[in-house]
Amino acid sequence: MELFSTQGRFIPNYKCDSQKNPVAVIGGPISEVCLHMADILCIYKTPQFIYGSAPVIDKETQAVFYHQMFPNLECQYKAILQMLLYFKWTWIGVMSGHDDNGERLEQNVVPMFVQQGICFDFILRIPKMSYSNDIDDMVEEGFEINKVVMGSTVNALVIHGEIDTMIILRIFPRLSEYEDIPTKKKGKVWIMTAQMDFISIPLQRDWNIDFLHGAISFAVHSSEVLGFQKFLQMRNPTMEKEDGFIQVFWEQAFGCLFPNSMVNGQFGEICTGEEKLETLPASVFEMSMTGHSYSVYTAVYAVAHALHVMHSSKFRRRVLVNEGGLKCWNQQLWKLNHFVKSMSFNNSVGGKVSFNQHGELEAGFDIINWVTFRNQSFHRAKVGKIDPMVPQEEVFTICEEAIVWPSRFNQVQPLSLCNANCLLGYHKAEKEGKPFCCYDCLLCPEGKISNQTEMDDCFQCPQDHYTNMDQDSCIPKNISFLSFGEPLGITLASCVLFFSVITTLVLWIFIKHRDTPIVKANNRNLTYTLLISLLLSFLCALLFVGRPEKVMCLLRQTAFGIIFSVAVSSVLAKTITVVLAFMVTKPGSSMRKWVGKRQATFIVLSCSFIQATLCTLWLAASPPFPDFDMHSMNKEIVLECNEGSVTMFYCVLGYMSLLATVSFTVAFLARKLPDSFNEAKFITFSMLVFCSVWLSFVPTYLSTKGKYMVAVEIFSILASSAGLLGCIFFPKCYIIVVRPELNNREQLRKRNGHI
Repeated sequence: MELFSTQGRFIPNYKCDSQKNPVAVIGGPISEVCLHMADILCIYKTPQFIYGSAPVIDKETQAVFYHQMFPNLECQYKAILQMLLYFKWTWIGVMSGHDDNGERLEQNVVPMFVQQGICFDFILRIPKMSYSNDIDDMVEEGFEINKVVMGSTVNALVIHGEIDTMIILRIFPRLSEYEDIPTKKKGKVWIMTAQMDFISIPLQRDWNIDFLHGAISFAVHSSEVLGFQKFLQMRNPTMEKEDGFIQVFWEQAFGCLFPNSMVNGQFGEICTGEEKLETLPASVFEMSMTGHSYSVYTAVYAVAHALHVMHSSKFRRRVLVNEGGLKCWNQQLWKLNHFVKSMSFNNSVGGKVSFNQHGELEAGFDIINWVTFRNQSFHRAKVGKIDPMVPQEEVFTICEEAIVWPSRFNQVQPLSLCNANCLLGYHKAEKEGKPFCCYDCLLCPEGKISNQTEMDDCFQCPQDHYTNMDQDSCIPKNISFLSFGEPLGITLASCVLFFSVITTLVLWIFIKHRDTPIVKANNRNLTYTLLISLLLSFLCALLFVGRPEKVMCLLRQTAFGIIFSVAVSSVLAKTITVVLAFMVTKPGSSMRKWVGKRQATFIVLSCSFIQATLCTLWLAASPPFPDFDMHSMNKEIVLECNEGSVTMFYCVLGYMSLLATVSFTVAFLARKLPDSFNEAKFITFSMLVFCSVWLSFVPTYLSTKGKYMVAVEIFSILASSAGLLGCIFFPKCYIIVVRPELNNREQLRKRNGHI
């Protein structure tokens, strides 16, 4: 208010004699001070340059006269968000001041952070500095806040305050000592906004500043001002006698008293005025220019350049000519605001200075890393920057290797997560009642993987891949089929060849002894047909071994079905021949006309024709084809013959089973009928083996997978064929080869006579 009073009198708007005519006012760094400036100075249309925290002002009426030596705050908040995401700090705490800026942070900035995946363990308001009688309440509130902060699992803490917030922050480490908080909980990464800076009061001169070690802060981009340290080294109270501030500062900084200050019996070390500022620790006085000081420095240059432009303009010439003097010039200084907003210049260190349409400085921020020392000093190291004037991908840059972290983390980048990262092979599962940053890590379900940490869900491997043991990668499946080169294939092929040789040998024996009674009995042609069909049955098993091809797939099941139908039909014909032969031997029997080669041939052809018809329909409607089975085996792609129509496949098997059942039933009923060589009993046993094999085949076939399904079918073919061969022909071969004396007509007559 003194600015608008006559010099030496505190009477606003009363002007006479010597007057103060301010061109502009530079103020700050506290938002409350700036708010009072805006309320009062805007009445007089005085240009204002604000450094530090900017208050929430009336944009329409006050912003015209308001210039902020501070970049747009949105840029700083986005930079903080980028840094949190860069270091993957998704679980943080926030402390803000008890003012409009703190409220604006919670309403606008916090939701923006949440949208980008940042969670908050706590959002606290920093106690406001108070010198009233409620100091006890403020200390109690400080204890509660300190308990929340130090007891939290967050390692990254964003502090949005003002320059005097540092005084309160320095109290928290002292509170921790009273509360006996373990050292491992004390280390936090403090992330401080550019509105803050280091200041202290005399009471805190000897307080430890270790809590700042490893902290990260933002500061308005600045450059080193040449000659500034030399300027400071020349300052002392004897040279600046008109400056009443410097003497008070000198006494507090060096802990001494000037003789003219010793009143009321005060005693202490005498100040000489020759003490050196550079000997003071940085916690008392910094020899380098801070961000706030640089803003003041730039503001002075901004006013000077605006005045120069305004003085050189046509406006100045018109005023001097038309109005006739300096008085009108002073009255028109409010128009300086127009020149400030439109100008752009470089200050003495080459830094570009310009303002946007909102009166904000067009500049970026420096990222500062605080390193403290035992002598209560500290160093601000620039480790990155935010430059909104460059392409988007270059706005945020930081040198992670240059950062010194708090001592607790042993120079390892801290993590600030609600829980440990989900490892490879795991996925995140939401915890009920907890923020979305807090989750459980669950193992991926079978068949799915996660090949990155922190995955929301697992994903399925491609069909031709399978998951590894750790479920963090997909491995290509091997193509599998029953080949001749593997042990199982070799074993089965060897069995096929063995039984084929045995069958051929039996056929050779029967052909060689074709005129003997035991061969001629029960229809010699049926015997040959049965042996040939058994030989083909053994050989058709080879169609199931090897890489499935189109022709092989078409032949394997149909050939197997028809050949086996011929074999079983031959057995059925043999059984019926035994029954008819017994009935013919009865006197006056009318069945004689049914006995003969035609009857046996009819049975074999008709039964086989039905099976051939079924196979033909199968091939016409939905034939088998080579296919890849991706799902049956976890680690293999099974190359198989797709049956095409499963219904037709089981119809073929069903019809063959029907023939076998009928043959077994007839043979079982005829097992006690007298027969020269008791063939009905042998057929009964053979069909019992045959039916048992194929009854067990169905559940076994359905319960196996991959190439082992083929092996089961081959085994069933070999076992059932071997059963027929062994049960029917082994006894006869024994007689023919070992006991030839039994293979004669006399033995046949004796047996018939016995009948």
